[in-house]
Amino acid sequence: MDHPYDRHLDPHVIVLFGATGDLASRKLLPGLLRLFDAGLLPECRVLGTSLEQLSDDDFRDLASQVCNNFASSAVMKDSWHGFSQLLHYVSQVEGADGLAAAVKTCESELDADPDSIRRLHYLSIPPKASRAVVTTLGEAGLSVRSRIVMEKPFGTDLASARELNSHVREIFTEDEIFRIDHFLGKEAALNILAFRFANGLFEPIWNRQHIDHVQIDVPETLSIATRAEFYESAGAFRDMVVTHLFQIMAFVAMESPTALEPSAINEEKNKVFRSVLPITVDDVVRGQFAGYREIGGVTPQSQVETFVALRCWIDNWRWAGVPFFLRTGKQLAEGARIVSIAFKEPPKSMFPTGSGVGSLGPDHLTFDLADSSRLSLSFYGKRPGPGFVLDKLSMQFATQETGDEHNVLEAYERLIHDAMAGDQTLFTSSEGIERLWEVADGMLEDPPRVHPYFAGSWGPEAMHALIAPYSWRLPFERRWRSRDA
Repeated sequence: MDHPYDRHLDPHVIVLFGATGDLASRKLLPGLLRLFDAGLLPECRVLGTSLEQLSDDDFRDLASQVCNNFASSAVMKDSWHGFSQLLHYVSQVEGADGLAAAVKTCESELDADPDSIRRLHYLSIPPKASRAVVTTLGEAGLSVRSRIVMEKPFGTDLASARELNSHVREIFTEDEIFRIDHFLGKEAALNILAFRFANGLFEPIWNRQHIDHVQIDVPETLSIATRAEFYESAGAFRDMVVTHLFQIMAFVAMESPTALEPSAINEEKNKVFRSVLPITVDDVVRGQFAGYREIGGVTPQSQVETFVALRCWIDNWRWAGVPFFLRTGKQLAEGARIVSIAFKEPPKSMFPTGSGVGSLGPDHLTFDLADSSRLSLSFYGKRPGPGFVLDKLSMQFATQETGDEHNVLEAYERLIHDAMAGDQTLFTSSEGIERLWEVADGMLEDPPRVHPYFAGSWGPEAMHALIAPYSWRLPFERRWRSRDA
């Protein structure tokens, strides 16, 4: 399989903490298999570790089962046998010494100078366990030639984020820490950067003079499943807004970086975060779906939000006065990942009453951040025939129309590959994380009340007052055109 990635990667030992967990089963092991199949893994070994006592063969059997469920049959047929030989396992019960010995064994199997072998530690574990694992890596002497990938949320407030950053930096340097946000690994998220900065058509109007408001909408149909303990300590804001929606907002709002390289892009994102005004209780609507408190592991009087909508202001020259509306939640009517840019309407209309101009709202540029990425530009055009009646029309583009959809990496695949290459472009910095907790700190200390909503709805009614006089773009009145349409 040809692929447009031409990086040279050093030999690696990938240490996968939480190797028997849900994320490893659904995304990480199938993703590593796909990278192997695509020829994008360097010479490496994958060392799984968790609390279970398993042999190497037991772990390979487990990996075979999950890859059969979540990887394509073609990839399994062509590449499973070769990939399975890379897999090893050590129980965390063996402690720091056992982990160090297992890594050394994996390194001895690689045909490479030991000093050239990199270690990638992926912490696919509950956030509360991160500190202990980082300590273990330090005790095991495994921070040398290493990078560490940490899952969200990175802290639960400003104080805990600062404490965790400080602890991790006792063992790893900042350029060795990769705080992962899988939303930024999606092809469509990268397309926002390409669309904005590669085209002279849109960048001149990407500002408060021409853009009326922005919506970032990530509703989910999923419940919390087996994540009740985690969700009770996090909620929708900590789980999704700080780590996902704010990061996408930065891609939409940032200035042009001086180069397409990690430090330049992160600096422009951090400028956006520095400009975000503190979030107040009046900027936020929290909701909780009916039946949440009956889920096992949930406190009967829980005030944790499963839905959040908020209004943000970026107080700089480009965006002053333009509201950014963010919404996400569990058990909602549809699952989607939408960024919608609403342009200002003309100041005066020359069209006659009844022509339809303005009746369907402003022009929108819409990015669909789903795995099969799409974008749409809507505008008014004349309906064919006599008279002067206007309809809302659209131009649409989808990744599959390029013929290169086979080259698209799933988000975790791309980010694992980037981490092995030491590329921080799509990862979040300690400064950015701490600033986002800072702007949210007052609201988190004294959050607004939780509104109930029915599972399968779009959330509590109070969300409409938050966005007034505008309306939420989802649900769409008109569907995306299919490929065959």
